[in-house]
Amino acid sequence: MNKEMIEFIKPDFSFQDDRGELVQLCRKGWKQINVTFTKAGVFRGGHYHKNNKEAFYIIEGEIEIHLAKGGKEENITVKNGDFFILKPYAVHSFNFKKDTLMVALYDKGVEEANGQKDIYAA
Repeated sequence: MNKEMIEFIKPDFSFQDDRGELVQLCRKGWKQINVTFTKAGVFRGGHYHKNNKEAFYIIEGEIEIHLAKGGKEENITVKNGDFFILKPYAVHSFNFKKDTLMVALYDKGVEEANGQKDIYAA
């Protein structure tokens, strides 16, 4: 796995008992947080971010991710409970293998002060 493109991380805290489960993804460090649902068979991405690290926590589902950076390419499959960061300039494309519910976090936020978005087509 190429750590210049992707890094798997752990939630800050988790707790589980007979009532259910709590997963605390983070206490600080992320400016924008989104929850997304995508149906199986959908393709998203084909872009990169210059200024943002983007983290994803897969609540439920499965995604095949294609990554590319600096002439290197890699395919990774992620599923329930995986938590990972995509690095700046890593072109990422998601092929949703199953209906997927996930959390997306950006360390700086996609919308920049000048009104442009930190999203660049590959």
